[in-house]
Amino acid sequence: MKNNHLKALLITTLGVLLLSLESLFIKLTAISALTFSFYIAIFMLISSNSILLVSEKSTFISNYKTNLSAIILCGFLFGISNIFFISSIKNTSVANAVLIFASAPIFSAFYMYTLFKEKSTKNIYISSFFILIGLFIIFYSQIGKGQVLGNIYALICIALFSLAFVILSRYKKINMFAVISFSSMVSAIISFFFLKDILVDLNTLYILLFVGLLISPLARVLMGIGTKTLAASEHGLIMIIETLMAPIWVWIVLNEIPANSTFVGGGIILCTLVFNSIYLIKIHKSS
Repeated sequence: MKNNHLKALLITTLGVLLLSLESLFIKLTAISALTFSFYIAIFMLISSNSILLVSEKSTFISNYKTNLSAIILCGFLFGISNIFFISSIKNTSVANAVLIFASAPIFSAFYMYTLFKEKSTKNIYISSFFILIGLFIIFYSQIGKGQVLGNIYALICIALFSLAFVILSRYKKINMFAVISFSSMVSAIISFFFLKDILVDLNTLYILLFVGLLISPLARVLMGIGTKTLAASEHGLIMIIETLMAPIWVWIVLNEIPANSTFVGGGIILCTLVFNSIYLIKIHKSS
């Protein structure tokens, strides 16, 4: 049992580390957010369906038919949020974006109460208060500095992303590859109708292929495997790795240094997430 738990921790950590590289690759390309979204969506559509065909060939069609309405709804939410994610990375610092993504617990608690009348525990309200303070510091200090639009994109992204995951929490047997596949199709269609230039150079195409066929799907597969064994509190603590590492990769490779306000607001958010996750782990072990 302990070995399975350790294996799940390692697998999930590897998945999160791979996920943290996505922001760097987005920054490495000079193409627009919509062009990047289009190609990544196409390649993820290919990879997710290929995995489904290989692993579950006999039930390939039924994976889409089971919980079809949830797949369509969550696919739309994920598909649109993916476009806003890439747009946010293109229009603000990676540190700003990933720290804003850390506000997911606020949105999740709101949706759980609004949709299912489930009240959150006191620690969520306390955490939300400090996360909001951190977000206020990041937003307020950067008004008029050209990064507010990217910050807003990040906020829209996590609002849609959180809603999709709250809905998915009600469908335990839903196939995530089917959801990823449908969301990729949504991203590709929407991006195609709004992008201005579809042509990319060969070096950019290599990056898109690497991310779309390998990094993004592999990260999500590894994280999906881990969530079947780990408690939500442990998974939340591991996800903080992405919040820390994404800006570090960009700083090492592109020398993108976050603003002082990002360090202050981000520090508040990160400390809040760490303390909340540790608290949840203690509660989980004692129950």
